[in-house]
Amino acid sequence: MLDRDIPFSLWLDFVERDFIKTKFVELIEKRIINGATSNPSIFASAIMHSPAYKEQLSSLEGKSAKEKYEALAIEDIKLAAQALRPLYDEGHDGYISIEVDPFLSHDTKATVREAKRLFKAIGEPNVMMKIPATPEGYSAMRQLLSTGISVNATLIFSLLQAKKCLRAMKKGLSVFENSGGRRARGVISVFVSRFDRMLDPKLEALGIETAKTGIYNAARIYNMIEESHTPSVRALFASTGVKEGEKLPEDYYISELYASHAVNTAPLRTIYAYMEHPQESFVLPIDKSIISAHFAKLKEAGIVMSEVYETLLEEGLRSFEVSFGQMLESLK
Repeated sequence: MLDRDIPFSLWLDFVERDFIKTKFVELIEKRIINGATSNPSIFASAIMHSPAYKEQLSSLEGKSAKEKYEALAIEDIKLAAQALRPLYDEGHDGYISIEVDPFLSHDTKATVREAKRLFKAIGEPNVMMKIPATPEGYSAMRQLLSTGISVNATLIFSLLQAKKCLRAMKKGLSVFENSGGRRARGVISVFVSRFDRMLDPKLEALGIETAKTGIYNAARIYNMIEESHTPSVRALFASTGVKEGEKLPEDYYISELYASHAVNTAPLRTIYAYMEHPQESFVLPIDKSIISAHFAKLKEAGIVMSEVYETLLEEGLRSFEVSFGQMLESLK
């Protein structure tokens, strides 16, 4: 159970129509979660495989595939936002995020336009617009926050990306707050487990500690955000589920990243596993010398982290585009 006196947030990385109306509400009422996230892959799976959308889809005949998707997604996000609204009203997060069309990730104007349109259509203040951390995305983050629309910066892998997100968010928040605005928030979503899935086979063969690169990378970014003393911006640890067959505890990436002024978004089964043995004391921050020593070992082993960051970002962007495209195709 979440202790509302401890500034650690646990968000659910899943949305689906029937679930939102039932178990989602229970998780909120039991104080297990205090927010939620979604992404194109999650929506694609829900819409393509759940019967909960059939009735609404039948009323959307003649609409384009994207119009159908937006109608479904807007309804889901609105329902989730309304369920989370009591938490938001008491200042205990209560956010739900929705990602803009991933095919717009390299178009600032289109991203801002679509984000504003979706935010208005949903009509709930506790919605975060999810923007990929591309050069065009940084400008979109700044513009949205300057108008009071909260932002979830996603697909962050490198410290440089995180710094650019933070810079853009601070500029946007400054404009909003100087104009009299009261409440807008930013989270910087650092993807964690994908590093270990990519690198651990090689690290194990080299005798280098495994299942730590994602943790240390996230911890380094967390340190940077906290040192900026920006209360309205937090690190959010994403990609924190453990895949079937991996030799790690189910809740590994929650327990190892338990931190003050941070968010962890995870699949439902990961959250349930964590609730069986919740952390009693913060794990972060991790000393910078420990983090540096790990990355020094990787460099000595011939691993070029700039290439790793670039590969993971490209794979992430492509994955969201593929999922989104497949979903749209299924709605034609």
